[in-house]
Amino acid sequence: MLDQALAELRRRAEEVQAEGALPEVRSIRTFAAADRVAARLEISSGGWLRGGGEAGVDVMGDGSLVAFTGGLGRTPLEARDGETAFDAVRRALAG
Repeated sequence: MLDQALAELRRRAEEVQAEGALPEVRSIRTFAAADRVAARLEISSGGWLRGGGEAGVDVMGDGSLVAFTGGLGRTPLEARDGETAFDAVRRALAG
């Protein structure tokens, strides 16, 4: 089940990346593409009542990926040597 969810997470992230970079936005301050989130993709393993966890990736406006854990209170996941963002998500969810 986790393998299927991770494959879909990767597929959707690659779709967003294929759309290209987001433009810079100027408002009160300037937000570069790398500072903007193009998509937030998350896998939930059950919700707080069942003791599940959440983890996923933010596809940034420049196409980079930032793995995270947590729902409302997200914490970035540091990739270990040779790990992809998706590997870090797997590690977080597999516990």
